[in-house]
Amino acid sequence: MRGNEANRVISVSQGGLYHCRGGRGDPVYYTEDSSDDTVMQNIPSKPTVTLQPSWPQIYSGETVTVRCEIQGGEGAQWTYEWRQNKLNTPPTSNEYRIITVTESDGGEYSCRGRMGYFLTQWSKIITLTVSYPVLTVSPSWLSPGASVTLNCEVEHPSAGWSFYWYKAVPDLSEKSSSYELLPDGSGTAQDSYIIHGQTHTAGYVCRAGRGDPEYHTDHSQPKFVWSADVHSAASLTVSPDRVQHFTSDSVSLTCEGNFTEWRVRKFSEDGRLSDCWRMTGSTCDINTSKSDTAVYWCESGSGEFSSAVNITVQSMLLYIYFLDLNDLDIK
Repeated sequence: MRGNEANRVISVSQGGLYHCRGGRGDPVYYTEDSSDDTVMQNIPSKPTVTLQPSWPQIYSGETVTVRCEIQGGEGAQWTYEWRQNKLNTPPTSNEYRIITVTESDGGEYSCRGRMGYFLTQWSKIITLTVSYPVLTVSPSWLSPGASVTLNCEVEHPSAGWSFYWYKAVPDLSEKSSSYELLPDGSGTAQDSYIIHGQTHTAGYVCRAGRGDPEYHTDHSQPKFVWSADVHSAASLTVSPDRVQHFTSDSVSLTCEGNFTEWRVRKFSEDGRLSDCWRMTGSTCDINTSKSDTAVYWCESGSGEFSSAVNITVQSMLLYIYFLDLNDLDIK
C-alpha cells in the first residue's frame, strides 16, 4: 500500500477489506472510520466451462450438466459465479444440471472462481445449442396402395441413436394430441419407418435416444399424411364447393360423421399448424385471406381424422380498359 496522511487516494496491491478516516486541526481530531470496501485481487487462473455429455448438439428433452473447472484449483475452497441471464442456480455451485433441456436453456455460458479476496478471469464462453428432431413424411398425400415412409432427422446420425415412432391421437379436451407407439416402433436402429396400407389422414411424431443410460429427446413436431378419401368415418365438406377461392370470400368448413366434438385443423404453406378459431358446432367459418391457403381436415373427440381438402386463396384482380374514341367507327 502506498500513501500518506495527506493523500485522499492510495494504491493497493493486495485484496482485502479497506476503510479510511480523516483528521484535522492541531491537535488532530479524527472522524469515525468509513464503511468497509472490498478490493478483489485478480489471479491469472482461467477456468473452463464444459458440457457433460460432451455432445456437439443437445436436443430438447435430454439431460446436460454445465460445469466450471479451474485448472490446478482442486481442493481449494472456491466459490463460483455464472454469467448466463437465464440461470437460476446458487452462485457458489461449480455445476448446473439441467434435467430436461428446453429451447430456453440455449445460450452462452461462462464462469469465474472466487476464493477469499481473489478472483479468476472469466472463462471462455461455451454455447449450448438446443435442437429438436425433425420428422419428414413421404408422400404427403395418400394414393391407393402406396406406403408411407417416416424419417426422423437428427445431427450426427452415427452417434448410436435409437428411434421411437408414434401415431398422433387427437385430444380435444387438452386442445392437443396424445401419442401411441406404432407397432415395433420402440428403439429402432434405423432412422426411418415404413407404414403399409395407410388409407386415411393421420398424424405422426418421432423422438430419439442415445447414451448409456439413454437420454431421450422431446417429440418432434407432428407431421401429417392426408387422404381425399370421402369414405372414411369422418369427412369434411366445403361451401361453396370449390378448391379455389378469392380473398374476402365467406367459406364454411363442416365436419360430418357420428361424433359430437370436432375441431378443424389447418396446415399452412409456411408449415404452421393451427386450429380454426371461429368454430360453431361442427362448422368452421372463414373470411378468406391469402394466409388461408392451406390443407384443412377435421378431428373428432373420439380420435378420428376426416378426409383432407387443399384450399387455395387468390387475390381478386381488377382490369380496367381504356378506349380511345378515335379508334371507334362512330357515324
